[in-house]
Amino acid sequence: MTRSRKALGLLVAIPLALIACTQVPAAAPAAPAAPVEVTREVEVTRIVEVTVAAPADAAAAAPTSTPAPAAPAAPSGFGETLKAIKARDKLICGVNSQVPGFGFVDSAGAFSGFDIDYCKALAAAIFNDVNKIEYRPLTAEQRFAALQSGEIDVLIRNTTWTLTRDTDNGSNFVATTFYDGQGIMVPKDANITKLEDLDGATICVQKGTTTELNLADQMAARNIQYTPAVFEDANGTFGAYAEGRCDAVTTDKSGLVSRRSVLPDPENHVILDVTLSKEPLGPMVRHGDDQWFDIVQWTVFATFAAEEFGITSENVDSVIASDTRPEVKRLLGADEKVDLGAKLGLSKDWAANVIKAVGNYGEIYDRNLGPNTKTAIPRGINSLYTNGGLLYAPPFR
Repeated sequence: MTRSRKALGLLVAIPLALIACTQVPAAAPAAPAAPVEVTREVEVTRIVEVTVAAPADAAAAAPTSTPAPAAPAAPSGFGETLKAIKARDKLICGVNSQVPGFGFVDSAGAFSGFDIDYCKALAAAIFNDVNKIEYRPLTAEQRFAALQSGEIDVLIRNTTWTLTRDTDNGSNFVATTFYDGQGIMVPKDANITKLEDLDGATICVQKGTTTELNLADQMAARNIQYTPAVFEDANGTFGAYAEGRCDAVTTDKSGLVSRRSVLPDPENHVILDVTLSKEPLGPMVRHGDDQWFDIVQWTVFATFAAEEFGITSENVDSVIASDTRPEVKRLLGADEKVDLGAKLGLSKDWAANVIKAVGNYGEIYDRNLGPNTKTAIPRGINSLYTNGGLLYAPPFR
């Protein structure tokens, strides 16, 4: 999927500032020189506590009871994201607006798509209101800086999880929501069936993405010569391809299916069987706030678990009222003795609110990518582990 390179973090050293001033009292003419009195003012920017062994007599006087261990200190920024979201009364979600089925805005300004539904799931978990969201459309190159700077609370924009993105951007990926792979689309009448047929071709690709790098790696490995035609965003990339300015276009296969659906003649374009890469896509959050990381991750897991347990947006209320399975009761906030929501800083029924608002994973998938949509993509490995796929939620306990 499209990716931008991570910004390098800067290490800032904080010096210990020492400010010294000298005060010398005036000496009487006949008196001997007075000793010089020196006063030093020290500005300390950091205090480090060091444990020192107590003297023997102090130890003898110490109480014999062992004090209770202190609670571990919260990480820097813990809870700050949720606090800020509640204070402004809305979630700011960084999204795509040019990929039907995942993140797309129509002529009326309405957002829809698989990733958009996960923004709604978070708003439901926090506010029980999917309308308390500001969608912030971002290009591939803008997205990581927007997350780092605090312009957005979460990035849910068909973004591939890679090692450098997970380390260089001051951010963390949570659970993968869509497993994908990069592909190539070509005009049907070009009679291209494999990468080697693209020797000497011009290939449209989006700037600042893993797609651009994967293409270069795969073509070099096969000693295939090609010319990349690089564009800023999906509209530019696929617009050039539709105009015949390149012989092929490449991005994640899900994106190819999505964009083919809005070409003037979608039936005249084919996606090659070759898969160039692994592209695990999912939400991304800033470093430093483990509570927010947990909220986003377990909201995703709640949609997986709901499908596994057969809980849907239609039957969730009846399941709450009658289901006796312990894990289901804990998930939905129906266990009188256990409140999992409190551990996340959310209401007890947060997961039930998510399922009522957007449904389980299968409902989200079918609504945006299912067989009755223009962007129909077989679930394949995006099925539950019980059906041979990769989706798996840890226990709600």
